[in-house]
Amino acid sequence: MENKFRSVITSQEPDFLQMLQKMMQVQSVKSNPSDNAPFGKGPKQALELVVKVGRSYGFKTGIINDAAAYVQWGDDDDHYIGIFGHLDVVPAGTNWSMPPFDLTKRGDRFYGRGILDNKGPSMACLYGMKLLKDMGVTMDHTIRLVFGSDEENGSADMSKYLAEESAPMYGFTPDCKYPAVYGERGIVNYAIKTPINKDELKQFKILNPEAQSSDHVPDSVKALINQKEMMINGKRSPSNAPEMGENALTLLAKELDDNQSFKGQLGDYFHWLASLHGEHYGIGLGVEFADEDSGRLIMTPYKLEIQSDSLVLFIAIRYPVSVTEDQVTKGIQKHVLPKSTIEIVRSMPGVMHSKDQFWIKQLSVAYEQATGLDGTPVTTTGATYAREVPNIIAFGPSFPGQKGIAHKQDEYMDEQDLLANMEIYMNAMVALGQGKDD
Repeated sequence: MENKFRSVITSQEPDFLQMLQKMMQVQSVKSNPSDNAPFGKGPKQALELVVKVGRSYGFKTGIINDAAAYVQWGDDDDHYIGIFGHLDVVPAGTNWSMPPFDLTKRGDRFYGRGILDNKGPSMACLYGMKLLKDMGVTMDHTIRLVFGSDEENGSADMSKYLAEESAPMYGFTPDCKYPAVYGERGIVNYAIKTPINKDELKQFKILNPEAQSSDHVPDSVKALINQKEMMINGKRSPSNAPEMGENALTLLAKELDDNQSFKGQLGDYFHWLASLHGEHYGIGLGVEFADEDSGRLIMTPYKLEIQSDSLVLFIAIRYPVSVTEDQVTKGIQKHVLPKSTIEIVRSMPGVMHSKDQFWIKQLSVAYEQATGLDGTPVTTTGATYAREVPNIIAFGPSFPGQKGIAHKQDEYMDEQDLLANMEIYMNAMVALGQGKDD
């Protein structure tokens, strides 16, 4: 059956890409809310487009609370296999070598904001479901594709969706990696506030605060040091893969510390911050936790700002599934500068499912059938809808060894990988849709 899917996918690829390009051209970045668009006009436009496409394929469709859309194959609205993707994207950023809001092909690779995260995989699920229907495949269970519009900014869309709709019996989100992801690490972001003498603090200022965001390692910092501008360039990478980047904030601190640019409290501060440069696993903060399921804790300083008479450093931490947030907090409290205070600004406990559940095993088989690769379930440092929606796990789209592609300029996905995703997801829909329900 897998080869049959592959040939059908290949023959229909031009039609799929034409549809996908229309979705890629929607600038679905969160903006100010407006009437019937709680996350801005762009995300709502994406929901309206996917409903239009789904309806043209002959599926039941709807938009829930202006926050999420669904395209459904089957009539049971309360007992369904759920596949939860998202159509919102992070801002384009700078330094693209091609239009960010389009589908561009160079060689055997597609480019565009959202091609990987998460428009490409989400629309591959939709088109794969269309192909199954057109091939005459029948399902014992309803399959509902749900398309969110706020995943990149906190997933407030899912609470709006679940306020009106039943949770799925089980399912997945195509927004992480392969194989099946049975556990997601806990996430906690801290604001570490350190008082600094006002006269000293006048010697320092960040000039491009807009370049700092929790979703990526800061790749540029422009600062005013004793009335002189200094530009530090690093390398951008997702905040859950800091080892693939070069943190411009801690690099700046190292430069200032090496040159002894400041004395007193400010000098002590940048000496402390410099000690975190390259320390991606929490050693410098006393939180070097690890476990067999998750591996090592990951730590990323992502923003530095002045608040009144203090410097505030924001740090994102992904901690192992066997560790608690309280353990992380207590560890950090022992390794900050005197008189510093710690505030939790984001808290997402980890989530774990049993690897032995039948539907997770079926996803593993669906992956193995299409790829020939080992489908043993894994854990992730990422955060997906699996934390917000009961009974689902992350499943794809990135293959082993692929990391640090999303949220960067020239976001890409190889053509063969995009089509392989469609095949895997078609396998998964058949396995779950025709399988037992308990």
